Amino acid sequence: MKKYSPVVFVLAAIVLLGAPFVAYPVFLIDLLTATLLAASLNLLIGYVGLLAFGQAMFYGTSCYITAYALKFWGLDAVPAILLGVAVAAVLGFLTGVLAIRCQGIYFSMITLAFAQLIYFVALRIPDLGGDNGLQDVPRSPLFGLIDTTSNLRMYYVALGLVVLAMWFIYRIVHSPFGQVLKAIRDNEPRAASLGYHVNRFKLIALTISAALAGLAGSIKVMALQLATLTDVSWATSGDALLICVVGGLQTLVGPVIGSIVIVSIQHYLAFASEWVPVIQGAVFIVIAMLFRKGIVGTFYAWRDRRRERQTETIKEVAFVEAGSGNP
Repeated sequence: MKKYSPVVFVLAAIVLLGAPFVAYPVFLIDLLTATLLAASLNLLIGYVGLLAFGQAMFYGTSCYITAYALKFWGLDAVPAILLGVAVAAVLGFLTGVLAIRCQGIYFSMITLAFAQLIYFVALRIPDLGGDNGLQDVPRSPLFGLIDTTSNLRMYYVALGLVVLAMWFIYRIVHSPFGQVLKAIRDNEPRAASLGYHVNRFKLIALTISAALAGLAGSIKVMALQLATLTDVSWATSGDALLICVVGGLQTLVGPVIGSIVIVSIQHYLAFASEWVPVIQGAVFIVIAMLFRKGIVGTFYAWRDRRRERQTETIKEVAFVEAGSGNP
């Protein structure tokens, strides 16, 4: 388990709390939702070894369910968000029941097929708005008390939910359950031989990942007040995977750094939208060539090598001093 200095947490808190006074709050919320979506995918790929191409179906389904509940049922924000997360979790469970027995590219293709199915369902259901999606979704008060119509207040609500979700992921990864997931990732036959029900652990992880992606979708709808087909498209899953690769798989900070890079490119180069995929591709090539483990993963590897060299140097100095008889 990597230890972080309290100074790091204090600085992170200062940056997060003060960010909306420097940058546009809605852009920051977009960063937060992209981070959580990528973190939910990183939980599958980085810590279970399941390469899923259908993360957008959980994210987008929650977007539509939450938007529909807010706009047509007039629900409060909390039950609407919980409903979206619950439906995403159920969808993840059902997908896992059918796909979890497959491995490798077969599992990836099955999740992609399910995602495309959800896309066409969202396109064909008239009540979901078709190509236009659901627009003008109202921002309901949180618990009936916290007004979210202000972008600034909405940012702090989103920040609280995402920080809580990231802490939950941290606890999962560093729990006995998380250690079993890593064992399955590293050597699945050995984990099965030790008596672990591998498919059961995979199914639980996929369900949790779907619920977290659903939470990201619910937050997005609350902030941007619309749900569109883009939310359930394969491109959204691709962006989440790109964020994980750029930031670094098997790291909790990787999705944060990756989302800052990718979402910033999409936001600040929106005036030249046709060049955004080209620039993203160039960034991916640079990362693949120079940072094989992603930005954060490469930094961790450099730091560990540096510490090892320092430790070896200290041991060598101690050995020389001991041999010369110096105190």
